[in-house]
Amino acid sequence: MNIYLRNNIQIIGKGPIVMLFSHGFGCDQNMWRYITPAFLESYTVVLFDLVGSGKSDLSAYDFEKYSTLHKYAEDIIEIIDAVSDKPVIFVGHSVSTVIGLLASIKAPEKFQCQIMISPSPCYINVDDYIGGFSRADVEELCDTIDSNYLGWSSSMAPTIMGAPDQPELAVELTNSFCRTDPKISKHFARVTFLSDHRDALSQTTTPTLILQCNEDFIAPCTVGEYMKKTMSKAEMYIIDNVGHCPHLSSPNASIKAIQNYLKNNQNL
Repeated sequence: MNIYLRNNIQIIGKGPIVMLFSHGFGCDQNMWRYITPAFLESYTVVLFDLVGSGKSDLSAYDFEKYSTLHKYAEDIIEIIDAVSDKPVIFVGHSVSTVIGLLASIKAPEKFQCQIMISPSPCYINVDDYIGGFSRADVEELCDTIDSNYLGWSSSMAPTIMGAPDQPELAVELTNSFCRTDPKISKHFARVTFLSDHRDALSQTTTPTLILQCNEDFIAPCTVGEYMKKTMSKAEMYIIDNVGHCPHLSSPNASIKAIQNYLKNNQNL
């Protein structure tokens, strides 16, 4: 299968190092449009859609294969092999941060560093870990998505996006959710929200920036603090922003945080 068609890969910029951008649940590569222009002069920017999202080849979506995030991680490694012969800078949002994490463990030599925007290895509160939701909360969320995906999309998008002073972003996120095949979205939602990859955090050796918002309904700061303590090479930066998508609602602050991290860490 042609990977470029499967994942709708787009390449812009001509820098010596590849920056690979991976979007979150219900989104596509267009969500990076406010971020990528800042990196085009120094990096080669690679955008793509996860299989089942955006303009990816939907016929490539196998419900059994994509029943865990590990298959997505394998896709990431295949994409890196296709676009770069050197280690890449991986920038992931939300569920893609965990996909990138798993890929970095499987093939550490392919990653120069990883930028995790609004990450969460586990959304469910477990013992002293505060993921933000009870098991019952997440089960109810998944059941609602199963029974009324379009209704869930329109009601939850404003809460997920936050940014109350930018209502057009909530509309965009709603529309993005609604464009995604409902059957795939329902499946991917359970894979995303019911997963627990906390045990993977200590296994990665890739330098990492954890980028979080001070008010995020989906991934509270307690998650980032847990990740920073658990990962061996992680730094954390908190953006003053309400919502789960700072690359859309607070792009300048996101860009600055990423640029500062890359500048301060071995000239990445």
